[in-house]
Order: sequence, then structure tokens, then C-alpha cells
Amino acid sequence: MPPSAEAFEAERPHLVAVAYRMLGSMAEAQDVVQEAWLRYVRAGDSEIRDLRAWLTTVTGRLCLDVLKSARVSREAYTGQWLPDYFVDPDVGPAGQAEQRDQVGLALLVVLEKLSPEQRVALVLHDAFAVPYGEVAQVLGTTEATARQHASRGRRAAAEGEVRHNAGLAEQRRVLTAFIEAVNSGDMQALAAVLAPDVVSISDGGGFTSTALRPIVGADKVSRFFVGIAHGSRMADAVLEPALINGGAGVFVRGHGLYGALAVTVADGRITGLFQQLNPEKLLVSDLL
Repeated sequence: MPPSAEAFEAERPHLVAVAYRMLGSMAEAQDVVQEAWLRYVRAGDSEIRDLRAWLTTVTGRLCLDVLKSARVSREAYTGQWLPDYFVDPDVGPAGQAEQRDQVGLALLVVLEKLSPEQRVALVLHDAFAVPYGEVAQVLGTTEATARQHASRGRRAAAEGEVRHNAGLAEQRRVLTAFIEAVNSGDMQALAAVLAPDVVSISDGGGFTSTALRPIVGADKVSRFFVGIAHGSRMADAVLEPALINGGAGVFVRGHGLYGALAVTVADGRITGLFQQLNPEKLLVSDLL
């Protein structure tokens, strides 16, 4: 039987979600899914019993190849590499149910630290409940080895994870307090809202100057953001509450500045600040 475009399109959102979680790039995810379609066309569906499982396996293999090649390009990337941001207006509690399902930014940042095999195994098994036997097929290895990759990835992710346990309402409250303290230059207020081991990561992608390495510690992070807030680039900047991959954040635009800030929050304090200043990685809703 010839392949069904309608059947494939029904699976496209799932495949894009799989690929985005693995790659952190929507453009790369869409390219991978398009290649999966071409392979489906060449294969036909006469031998395919479970289309979703078959397409997920193909997508996983393609993502594995991209991740292996991406290691080289990301090592040559200017400064820190952060994933694409989905930026939506923060509609508040009334419209929260309408927000599309999005993978948290904190998880994507952690996944970047894993090997390609660990990332693929962890995403497929833990996020999409793909059995280890099928994960092994994607990785071209044994089921036991696939389990090892997932286990090691899980352990590495836990060790590198930025603490984040706050609900959206608390995230909004803490972020608002942070912005007010930064704008006023109140270092005491900043100390109260930042975790002692807070980390700040900025991705400028060579488009704008920013910190090329992570900034760690409440004092250094405070001084960094106060310096930004009182610099010339922020003179006419507009800060709009936004949802960044479903979490509380801020969309910033002004003369010479266009970006988004996302946070992780635990126990009432900010544990991570993630600035995306590369315009090519901002997937901004038309509503903003």
C-alpha cells in the first residue's frame, strides 16, 4: 500500500515533540521530521504494523545522527548554547489551560550535558514510554546497553539539574521580586530572592555581547544583572511578562536588544537564570 499523508500528518505533532526534546532546536526537529516523512514514502506502509512506533524509531535514529554531528558545531558556538525558546504571552490563571504542552527549559538545559546515546535513550524511554527493546533498535545496540545509556543519562541529569520545584504562581512572584530588586539596584533584596548557588547562563549566539561563561553565585549574578539593567541598552527596553516553555519569564525588546529571560525557582528563590539573546532561537507568539 502507498504511504498515507493523512496518517503521517496525524503523527507529526508527536514526532516534532520527540525531536525537539532530543535536539533543543525546532528548526532541526522539523528537518528531522521531514526526513522521516521521506523515509516513510520510500518504505511504503505495507510492512508497517504500528506507524507511530515505526516513525518514532526512524525519528530517534535521525536525531541520534544530528546530535553526534551537533557536538562539533556546538563546541565552536560563540559562548553558551541554550535551546530554542517558545515565548507566549503570560495570560494568567484563566488562560493557563489553553497553553500548549511544552517541555520545561530546565530539563532541556540538563539534557545538553548528556551524550547523544544517553539523551536519546532517556527521552524515548522516560518521556515517551518507548520500550527498551525499541530504544535498542534506535541506538543500534542491545537492550541491556540501551538500559545502561538511559540509567547513566538519568544519573547525569540528576547530578547536573538546576533545582526547580515551584509552581507557576510562585515563579511569577519570585521573578517579579527579582526584577524590582534589579531595577532599584537593591543588593539586599536580591540576596533574599537569589539562591546562594544561583547560576546565570546567557546565549548571545554572536549576535550580541553577553557573558561567555556561566556566572555562579548570588553576589556575581546580582552585579551582572544590575549592570545590565542600568546600561544604555536597557534605557528604552520594554519588559513583558511571558511564558517561556510554559514557565514564568520575561520577553525583552528595545533598541539593540531582543531576547527572553527564563528562570528556575526552588524554595522561594531563583536557582537559575537563562537569557536567550539569539533572535534565531526565539519562537515568539504573534500575540506578543
